[in-house]
Amino acid sequence: MEVKDPSDSVYSMRLVWKSLDKMRCLRKRSTIPFLGFLITFLLFLNLYIEDGYVLEEDKRQLRETSVHPPSSERYVHTFRDLSNFSGTINVTYRYLAGTPLNRKKYLTIGLSSVKRKRGNYLLETIKSIFDQSSYEELKEIVVVVHLADFDLVWCENLVQEITRKFAHHIIAGRLLVIQALEEYYPSLDGLKRNYNDPEDRVRFRSKQNVDYAFLLNFCTNLSHFYMMLEDDVRCSRNFLTALKKVITSREGSYWVMLEFSKLGYIGKLYHSKDLPRLAHFLLMFYQEMPCDWLLIHFRGLLAQKDVIRFKPSLFQHMGYYSSYKGAENKLKDDDFEEDSIDIPDNPPASLYTNINVFENYDATKAYSTVDEYFWGKPPSTGDFFVIVFNKSTKISKIKIATGSDDRQNDILHRGALEVGEKLVGTKKGKQCSSYITLGEFKNGNIEVQDVNHKIAFDIECVRIVVTASQKEWLIIRSISLWTTQPPNQ
Repeated sequence: MEVKDPSDSVYSMRLVWKSLDKMRCLRKRSTIPFLGFLITFLLFLNLYIEDGYVLEEDKRQLRETSVHPPSSERYVHTFRDLSNFSGTINVTYRYLAGTPLNRKKYLTIGLSSVKRKRGNYLLETIKSIFDQSSYEELKEIVVVVHLADFDLVWCENLVQEITRKFAHHIIAGRLLVIQALEEYYPSLDGLKRNYNDPEDRVRFRSKQNVDYAFLLNFCTNLSHFYMMLEDDVRCSRNFLTALKKVITSREGSYWVMLEFSKLGYIGKLYHSKDLPRLAHFLLMFYQEMPCDWLLIHFRGLLAQKDVIRFKPSLFQHMGYYSSYKGAENKLKDDDFEEDSIDIPDNPPASLYTNINVFENYDATKAYSTVDEYFWGKPPSTGDFFVIVFNKSTKISKIKIATGSDDRQNDILHRGALEVGEKLVGTKKGKQCSSYITLGEFKNGNIEVQDVNHKIAFDIECVRIVVTASQKEWLIIRSISLWTTQPPNQ
């Protein structure tokens, strides 16, 4: 019997993939329960493992012009590595265009692309990213394109087009084009056909999981945050500024994934420190389900129970043909807005109301930029909803919307908007002792511009007052505040 050198990492990887395949055969009849248990066990075990990032020694600082045979130093995918999701995967990449800079950027934007039977939108996507960003924003981003197709002629031709059209971005270190070597991919034959998907569909989505895993793995140390896009997307103008405003507003709160589009794997934002875990997770369960389903499990098992999605969406799907068999895919995000996104500042504050709250639709949900709302039982004259800022601030604009598309009568029929100063402590918390009325609600909504020109003092409270009792319940869908400067220090 021929004995293989155990130092051969590619051979070792294949042995492990084969052993995993054998294990899968033993659990075909209990796929879902076993999967849930295994995911839960491994992820929660990892929460107690000290985070330490393993720098990749094999990333080349110069573009590789050929595929080298695997060396003994490359990654050996053992079960110990699967348990410790904190380390990057030691995969070798070809640098097809550009090289990484030494300085960490604010945001990495990752794209994975394969050869399509109909249409190709990658160049338009890259162009949209750069065109919709200001010069100052461009300094803070790096775009990484993973050409994940094994057709080397197609890859070379596409790299030539990318280099010709985006040469200045490549030179500036804003654009990298990479490819993970085919030897590092697991077997894509004999995969389980979960959900009654046809064999070619299972192969496509399983490989896509590995494509994303290798892309995430590469991007771990390039920036502080990571945004996943698909290769057929267009962007809102100044999307980075909008992203930064949202990230800043959530400082001090825990999150795993923020969503800026409701479609697929578009506009999903992560901390870069979580990328190794996500890469390992996608690799471990690459053939179980599509990537966007796996993301839901990953987010939940890292203790973010609810979706945190922001409106309007910053990214829009623009392709007409899917990368899977060229099938038509005309999905659109109806929350997308292409023009400059004016996301409110909503300074840190405490919220109080004496309106009876229905279930968990509490006051804070009206003040969040997430797609949530406050819902209360019928209010009476004199009832209030008050926002007390942590620090006094100058407000330029206030916009409040009540009711919803589903419950159009649950609006504030009669109410006033007030701003206050002279904060005092009461038994029910802090309140302002002096208020000035800015205006009345009309059809359940109010918007006041140039507040800072109408009010001489720095505002400490914003209050909604019910001026007439109503039989209908009350939904406060959104409270949006824009400041003229950061809150006073």
